Amino acid sequence: MTDFIQLFFSGLSTGAIYALAALGFTLLWQASGTINFAQGEFVMLPAFTMLVFLAAGVPLWLGFVLSCFVAIFVLGWAFKRGIVDPLFKFGMMPIVVATIGLSIAMRNGVRAGYSAEAHAFPGLFPDTVFNVFGVSVSATDIGTFAFALALVLVVQAFLARTVTGRAMQAVAQNTESASVLGINVPRMIFYTFAINAVLATAAALLVTPTYLAKFDMGESLGTKAFFAAIIGGFNNSRGALLGGLIVGVCENLAAAYISPAYKDAVALVIFMVVILFKPQGLLGRQVERKV
Repeated sequence: MTDFIQLFFSGLSTGAIYALAALGFTLLWQASGTINFAQGEFVMLPAFTMLVFLAAGVPLWLGFVLSCFVAIFVLGWAFKRGIVDPLFKFGMMPIVVATIGLSIAMRNGVRAGYSAEAHAFPGLFPDTVFNVFGVSVSATDIGTFAFALALVLVVQAFLARTVTGRAMQAVAQNTESASVLGINVPRMIFYTFAINAVLATAAALLVTPTYLAKFDMGESLGTKAFFAAIIGGFNNSRGALLGGLIVGVCENLAAAYISPAYKDAVALVIFMVVILFKPQGLLGRQVERKV
């Protein structure tokens, strides 16, 4: 039972990182009808950006802040203006194909331009292990889960309780009505892309100390985050949190009690079961987005 609890808490930590990336999927879909299959690489690139700042002697916290600004420009503004906006009028499929190509280009670009080797990354939390009633839980697991959960809740509060957040939700529900009401639709959509860039940078900060900075680190992360978004409900940001936690916990338990070889298949299995019995996701709802 003790091992189970330890694995459960460790899975929550991993699942919270998946939830950050999955939240980006849901936000982009709700605001602009964009499915970004380069989402994993959107986590990978800020990790290497932070490494560049760290190599220049910049403290980790400042490197994170600077990387957020770089991400907002490159993964937010440039991605929206250079790929999404020109292709949006042709439908979703060209954007899907373009983001798949973008993910391949980003991986190969980092491998050729930086390194094909894995690079160590400084930990955000101390290497302390707490023992509570015989259950050992690391400070990294606690800190990662708490930090990621706090970010998700902050985004939720921003969307629900601020004027800008409610305007972004109005755009997500019906862009034509939002425009009639005087909402600056392009600006609200850009804010969504910017939030996604910051969430991706935060996910990089949390995941890289454990899994190292590798040019292909985003491939698996992006896939699992996509599955998590579908499992929770692609049109529900709370579903991203639920889906991420489910995937993280289940794959951790499967690796320990079944076989590590099946760890990466867990998200796919859960995804298939959910869409078979509840296609809209666990917290999703069947609605048609009006443009």
